[in-house]
Amino acid sequence: MREDRFNQDFFQFLEASPTPFHAVSFMAGKLRDKGFKQLTESDAWELTGGSSYFIIRDNGALVAFTLAARNFQAQGFRILGAHTDSPSLQIKPLAGRVTNSFFQLGVEVYGGPLLAPWFDRDLSIAGRVVCATTKGALTPLLVDFKRPLAIIPSLAIHFDRESNKGHAINKQTELSPIISQVTGEDSLNFSSILAEQIKKEHPDAKIETVMDFDLFCYDCQAPSFLGLGNEFITGSRLDNLLSCFVGYTSMIEANSPTGADTNRLLICNNHEEIGSLTAAGAKGSLLHSTLKRIMPDPVTRHRALHSSFLISMDNAHGIHPNFSDKSDPEHSPLLNHGPVIKTNANQSYASTSISRAIYKTIAREAGVSTQDFVMRSDMACGSTIGPHTAAVLGIPTVDIGAPTLAMHSIREMTGSRDPFLLYKTIDRFLSRERHPHIQG
Repeated sequence: MREDRFNQDFFQFLEASPTPFHAVSFMAGKLRDKGFKQLTESDAWELTGGSSYFIIRDNGALVAFTLAARNFQAQGFRILGAHTDSPSLQIKPLAGRVTNSFFQLGVEVYGGPLLAPWFDRDLSIAGRVVCATTKGALTPLLVDFKRPLAIIPSLAIHFDRESNKGHAINKQTELSPIISQVTGEDSLNFSSILAEQIKKEHPDAKIETVMDFDLFCYDCQAPSFLGLGNEFITGSRLDNLLSCFVGYTSMIEANSPTGADTNRLLICNNHEEIGSLTAAGAKGSLLHSTLKRIMPDPVTRHRALHSSFLISMDNAHGIHPNFSDKSDPEHSPLLNHGPVIKTNANQSYASTSISRAIYKTIAREAGVSTQDFVMRSDMACGSTIGPHTAAVLGIPTVDIGAPTLAMHSIREMTGSRDPFLLYKTIDRFLSRERHPHIQG
């Protein structure tokens, strides 16, 4: 695959995925097109070697896997991990209120976003709505208004002359977006607004009433190239949809006849940004229960996992030119210089000397240089799904990611070569005939 086509497809995925639910729906469509069969956790599974499958849990998490054609239960898995969620503003259940003629939505902060960039942005709304049908059933439907609908205006500097010296944002009182103006005897109901949107997006759905929803605000601006030579990419939700895109694209491409006859698996968890302790999160049962159903015999499963390897993909911090003192001098990744291997002495990242060496071997074979990241010793680092997954499965794991600036902002930045460089290493990992061998 060429780099320019790769980035075009990446942009398409970003624009189609304003929420984890949309991201999973998009990935599922791509997997179906390439012959992956959808399984349901409540049904019995009849798995055959040489076939590809995927499951969805809670609409926001996905597992896709391809089984080796021969004796798949005796082989280890080449596993890719990522997460579908990004820091955001989630709309509260009883959302609408009128203040000084403005119709506003109450929101709750999801994860750990940089809040200041959310002001004065053209925002839209998307997510999942659970509806009651005319036949008495409950059905979840995806909605996406896809247009500027809301805004959180900043307070004019005339009312706060000290605003440029630092301002603590009150999450309860200062983040409510404006979506309309109510005059006279007019009134608005947010459920009615949703019902009208559902009619537009799902005209054939026999909807009686809106029962509940999981909705998020998001930035309407499309991803784009930036820089004199288009050497940068800017966009929303790069953390961590970039990794999800690399993951499902690698799985699809590895499904070609030239791919190695191996067990391959991709897991895209939800809720990493809020701690992963959910049914769809990395601390939940999704991956472990899937592997138990693929390999029911515990001894066979244990032996296969002992021969497995996990690459946990989550964007990494690049060095910021205006804040270079925030980076460790010897571990300061640059954009467009290759994937970053993340290490932490307290195992907030799951990388070890063995797993780092394995990934470096794979990257070298793919013709890609790698970089190393360690947080300054006087600062706390973040974490990923890597340690949680490794702890449950007991398999070697490396944490890697594309270098990024403005992580957790409403609009993030990476190098235009970084997604493809990461993909090249993952493609090599999945298509390599044999896994790198560690003696002893």
